[in-house]
Amino acid sequence: MVSVRINGKTVGMHSAPETPLLWALRCELEPKLTGTKFGCGIGVCGACTVLIDNIPFQACQIPICALDKAEVVTIEGLDTPEARALKKAWIECDVVQCGYCQSAQLVAATALLYCHRHPADCDIDEAMKGIACRCGTFPRIRKAIHQAAQSLHP
Repeated sequence: MVSVRINGKTVGMHSAPETPLLWALRCELEPKLTGTKFGCGIGVCGACTVLIDNIPFQACQIPICALDKAEVVTIEGLDTPEARALKKAWIECDVVQCGYCQSAQLVAATALLYCHRHPADCDIDEAMKGIACRCGTFPRIRKAIHQAAQSLHP
C-alpha cells in the first residue's frame, strides 16, 4: 500500500504499484476525483495535470509507487488565493468552451502563479504548452492569468 496526501487528506492506495495516479484518482478513491481528465493516456495532451508537491505533472505518467509521502492536489482540492483568483478570472474572461482541458489549465496556471507574481506571456506559454486546448482559448487563458496575477499583486 502507498500512502499519499491527496487534497489535504492522507489516503492509502491499494492498486498495483505501477498503476498510474490518474486511474487511482478516478477509479479507486471515494469519492472519485473525476475532475482530473483522461485525454490520451500517453502524456501528450496534459488533460490529467495535477500538482505533486506544487509542481504540475501529468497523472497518467506517474505510477502510484513514485508518490509515497507526496502531496497531490487535484482540481477538486485547488483552493489557494492563486487558484481562487484564477477561477474568478476564468469566468470573467469567458475562458471555457468545451471545458475538457480547463481543470489541467487551472492547475498549471496555479503552479505558475506560485512562482511568478506577474508572469510574462512567454512564462505563461511555457507553463501551458503541455496542455492541449482544442477549442483554441489560449488568448483568453493568457488574459485570465494576467488578470488573476494583477488582482493578487496590484
